Amino acid sequence: MTKFSRFMNDESGATAIEYGLIAAILSVGIITVLQNVSGGLQDTFNEIEGNLGAASN
Repeated sequence: MTKFSRFMNDESGATAIEYGLIAAILSVGIITVLQNVSGGLQDTFNEIEGNLGAASN
């Protein structure tokens, strides 16, 4: 029973797990924001491409 209680009181990996969870949450947030921004950004570049094509003719 002492091994089990030692195991339950051991907090040596808790910080690494917390940093891993923070990194995962940040990654999901960044991916979500980039997906929402990418459509507008693509439209902007398509408009620029069209304007440059029209100007070169």
